Amino acid sequence: MKKIHLALTLVAALSIGLPAAAKDNDTQTRKQPTPAELSSAVRSTIATFKKTDPGMGRFFSKSLAYVVFPRIGKAGFIIGGGDGVGELHEGGKMVGTVTLSFLTVGLQAGAQDFSEIIFLNDKAVLDRLKSNKYEFAAGVSAVIVKSGASDSADYRDGVAVFTKPIGGAMLEASIGGQKFNFTAK
Repeated sequence: MKKIHLALTLVAALSIGLPAAAKDNDTQTRKQPTPAELSSAVRSTIATFKKTDPGMGRFFSKSLAYVVFPRIGKAGFIIGGGDGVGELHEGGKMVGTVTLSFLTVGLQAGAQDFSEIIFLNDKAVLDRLKSNKYEFAAGVSAVIVKSGASDSADYRDGVAVFTKPIGGAMLEASIGGQKFNFTAK
């Protein structure tokens, strides 16, 4: 019985400590971008997504708004989390920044960086995002960007999400959600 309790205590300590340690280490090596650095990274991310999948242009031209996160980092071991900062564009103009944070629980191990673009085609969803009352539930799915991926993609509940891995590896079968915080320009 003591061995089981010790094992459960070790798993709990690792699951809480590893994401925090990874995040602490990550924040020591990864500083928050300046507004100019963020804007440059956003432009580069958009260009990369469009080059990878030219059909994605329809989402940029037809969406009410979109949020571009050039780099989102995540890490986890049983309990995981991550964060990123991006720009909200409405009517083709940058209107503010959005920070994203998330927590996941389940079978997971590793660390990964990825880019994400969220297209919004519903005014109510955009208003909730701008009033900091919007979260993604565990059921929201993202399309991994590759040539032709956007051809069959569409909005779901007024939202379409595309991601592109940057580096690292993460094995996961977890649930969680993403929380957004908007700051007007």
